[in-house]
Amino acid sequence: MSNNRRRLTGRVVRSKMQNTVTVKVDRTFRHPLYQKVLRASKKYLVHDEFGAQPGDRVRIVESRPISKRKRWVIEEVLMRAELAE
Repeated sequence: MSNNRRRLTGRVVRSKMQNTVTVKVDRTFRHPLYQKVLRASKKYLVHDEFGAQPGDRVRIVESRPISKRKRWVIEEVLMRAELAE
């Protein structure tokens, strides 16, 4: 991992497309003036070759444009979701 592509960690929230999942990335930061800790999240469309399911924690990495909104690829599945049956 010696290249300078951005990497983010998030949770898969949707996997109903072919080879594409939606990953929600949460971040916390401090407000510059009021110093309150804020939470923000963003959803990314991510190319998936691992067969990730909703609830999985994944690391995504920047890539070339794959489609109109897909610019990220799953690099690694960090933790599988527990199968609730």
